[in-house]
Amino acid sequence: MSKTSMKTPGEYMRSVPVRTNRVLLDALVDVALTLVGLYLSSEIRLVLPFGQDLRDTLGQSVHVNALVYVFTALIWLAVLAQSGLYTRRWARLRDESGALVMAVLVALLILAGGLYMSFRQISRLQFIYFGGLDIILLLIARVVRTFWHARSADREAWRILIVGSGVAGKSLATLLSSRHSRQDAVQVVGFLDDVGTAPAQPIEGLRVIGALDQATEIIARERISEVILALPRADNNRMLALITELESLAVPVQVSLVPDVLDLAWFRTRVDDVNGVPLLRLRESPLNGPARTVKRLMDIVVAGAMLICTLPVMVVVALVVRLDSPGPILIRQKRIGENAQPFEMLKFRTMAFAPTSNDTSLHKRPDDPRVTRAGRLLRRYSLDELPQLVNVLRGEMSLVGPRPELPWLVDTYESWQRHRFAAPPGMTGWWQIHGRSDRPMHLNVEDDLYYIRNYSLWLDILILLRTIPVVLTGKGAY
Repeated sequence: MSKTSMKTPGEYMRSVPVRTNRVLLDALVDVALTLVGLYLSSEIRLVLPFGQDLRDTLGQSVHVNALVYVFTALIWLAVLAQSGLYTRRWARLRDESGALVMAVLVALLILAGGLYMSFRQISRLQFIYFGGLDIILLLIARVVRTFWHARSADREAWRILIVGSGVAGKSLATLLSSRHSRQDAVQVVGFLDDVGTAPAQPIEGLRVIGALDQATEIIARERISEVILALPRADNNRMLALITELESLAVPVQVSLVPDVLDLAWFRTRVDDVNGVPLLRLRESPLNGPARTVKRLMDIVVAGAMLICTLPVMVVVALVVRLDSPGPILIRQKRIGENAQPFEMLKFRTMAFAPTSNDTSLHKRPDDPRVTRAGRLLRRYSLDELPQLVNVLRGEMSLVGPRPELPWLVDTYESWQRHRFAAPPGMTGWWQIHGRSDRPMHLNVEDDLYYIRNYSLWLDILILLRTIPVVLTGKGAY
């Protein structure tokens, strides 16, 4: 980095109100576009095929009361600000757009309730036009704003300095340096660590750029936006001293902490206040309270309907398995489910002999000589897995979830991998729509952990919908 591109602490401080003004401008533009969409919805209704008869009845367009504009502006400003659209650093435009659409839908619900109790001259058709227009206008503004900021010479990236180059620091650098992040939105500058503990090789192209006692100097020189502490527990005293030192800096720097115990990174957390004492609550399972009830209800309804609809297919498959080769029609494989509890998973037999649960040769490969002729067809279109609908109805499995794991592989797990048992195993999952058997089987649990950390009912529905073309094309199945 050249010295001409560096900012002094004073220049850095003066950039803070610039960023604040930019946030205010972004919020005002969003509210203004929303009000424009509200106005245009009155006119569009008279132009589009639906609603044109209103012109004949009234002779003019029906415009919204001025108080509705004020009401709408306040709702949109509050909801968009609460959703983090102006405070978070979004790594991907797709994530930011999704949050924007969700915020607009929430604002529309609030507005609909308010209009029902007050101004009712806005028709349902006009309200739908307004919602669609608002989403389109705000998304366009987001895209234009993103590319404008990317081309601006004074655009400031969120520059991160990681204190500690151990296991936690390396993992953090890998995640933050993801190639899926928006270009220049987040930049990891490097590591701070003492001599002797620095890694011999660069991590994600990053090196240790200084020792801990050089923190204040490096923060000012490198224009650091956030310092993330990833020191081991043995260095707690050193870490507390560094936090105190950073508090006295004239440069505004965000200080964050990542635990050195990587297991904690896979927990879903929340902060509670108990008699003035902040507690970090670790919730290993994403299925708490209503979420579990809704997921279970969907499993029963959908799996029950599928079982009834596929029963004739299952009868034909059973007959084909019986005629194709000697042996049982159904096999029961021991698998590990939620909370690491074993269960027997049902499948149609696809091999010349039924494999045991301790068979370490169970990794799928396209040229497996044990697979029967009928078995290859059943595996290609996942027909061998239809009996697992019974496992779903029993509550041993779910329609969507982590891959049901083999016991002998679980014995080789590291502690962080066991967090895949925080949810019931699924007939399909994030793993199936991202490669199935084409990916390293069982040895890569990142897909399962991603699903657990990002669980929602909508994610389940998305996975189910995306499973259909994967199954029909037989991609990655053998």
